[in-house]
Amino acid sequence: MNDDELRSIATKRLKARSDFYNYLLVWLGVSVIVTLVWALSGMGYFWPGWVIGGMGVAAIFQAIGVFGTHSVITDAAIDAEVERLKKG
Repeated sequence: MNDDELRSIATKRLKARSDFYNYLLVWLGVSVIVTLVWALSGMGYFWPGWVIGGMGVAAIFQAIGVFGTHSVITDAAIDAEVERLKKG
């Protein structure tokens, strides 16, 4: 692989990591909203668990291919990913 191909792979991987963290924020927001709706509607059976759990399963599958600490894709992060790909 040449540097352009490695850079493209690194960019895609960093974008996937950023998307994963954004999904976690969406999951948190949805969880809060459905729990508030449940609480304001008289509580009872905790149906938000289905929504929260379903989104959790999606998060697990997304996390299988994604791990990282960068939430913003910078040129320095892309260069670091390219170097890591060259070594491994």
